[in-house]
Amino acid sequence: MPYDELSHITDWVFDLDHTLYPASSSLFLQLEAKMEAYMMRELAIDLAKAKSLRAEYWREHGTTLAGMMHHHGTDPVAFLDEVQDIDFSCLVPNPALAKAIQNLSGRKIVYTNGSSGYAKNAVFALGLSQVFDGLYGIDHAGYISKPYKTGFERVFAKVNLNHKNAIMFEDDPRNLFVPHEMGLKTVLVGTKSDAAHIQYQTDDLTGFILGLVQTG
Repeated sequence: MPYDELSHITDWVFDLDHTLYPASSSLFLQLEAKMEAYMMRELAIDLAKAKSLRAEYWREHGTTLAGMMHHHGTDPVAFLDEVQDIDFSCLVPNPALAKAIQNLSGRKIVYTNGSSGYAKNAVFALGLSQVFDGLYGIDHAGYISKPYKTGFERVFAKVNLNHKNAIMFEDDPRNLFVPHEMGLKTVLVGTKSDAAHIQYQTDDLTGFILGLVQTG
């Protein structure tokens, strides 16, 4: 791993879901169930159709919410308030990850397609509240989700991100295309991709960061 290529990094941007905690967590199952219940009620459809539509909107629009907004004019605040009202106790504190991130030199921020309030709850449950300089959600992006460029532009402008000295960690390859285009280094976490805009890949976020810290 050519860690020296990342020695200039001063701004560290982390996705949240399936990046700061593993995809095996049951947290996202709660979110999916809440989304499907919302869709069943608001669109007057059965569970099978809600499951199918939720997955379809995620594939085509980046998030289920983006699909709901586009096709049905859904209020994002009402949607997120209901869907993100979940039990965060299933998340396990990760002191090793906390220490690794804390030892990185520079600013550390979270940027999620969830709300900033959701990010605060999840980061607290993971024991990571003290390591981040800021938590940014889709509400900071004007409810434009990743992977769309406008959302990135809005959030990065708010934090005055230094693109050339920044890196982003994400589990969804689609959400790294724009950051790479903007000049950020990109790290895909927990999944695999041969896309040209993916510069680094890891199944072990803590280990990857420790490598940076130990060689920095």
